[in-house]
Amino acid sequence: MIIKIIEAKTFKERLLGLMFKKNINYGLLFPHCNSIHTFFMREKIDVVMTDKNNKVLYIKKGLKPNRIILPKKKVYNTYEFPNNFIKDLHINDYIKRDN
Repeated sequence: MIIKIIEAKTFKERLLGLMFKKNINYGLLFPHCNSIHTFFMREKIDVVMTDKNNKVLYIKKGLKPNRIILPKKKVYNTYEFPNNFIKDLHINDYIKRDN
C-alpha cells in the first residue's frame, strides 16, 4: 500500500482536515493527535492511530461522517485515509513513511 501522506501542520490544516472533500486520494497525518471527529465530511474514511514509532494501535475502517473517536491512550499520531484503502494493515504493524 503506497499513498501520498500530507502532514497537517498548521492550525487551519488541522482544523479542516478532510472536511468538505470528496474523492480523497491521499492520506492525512495529524501528529500529536489521539482523537478525531468526522463532522462535515462528505464520505467515509479509514483511520489508523499509532504510537510515536508508527506502530499501529487502533484501526477503524469505513468511519462514517458525523462520528467521533474519543481520545485513545498511548496514541501519538492519527492518520486518515480514503475509504477502503486499508486492507492488509493490522494492529502491531508499522506504517513506514518516506520523508
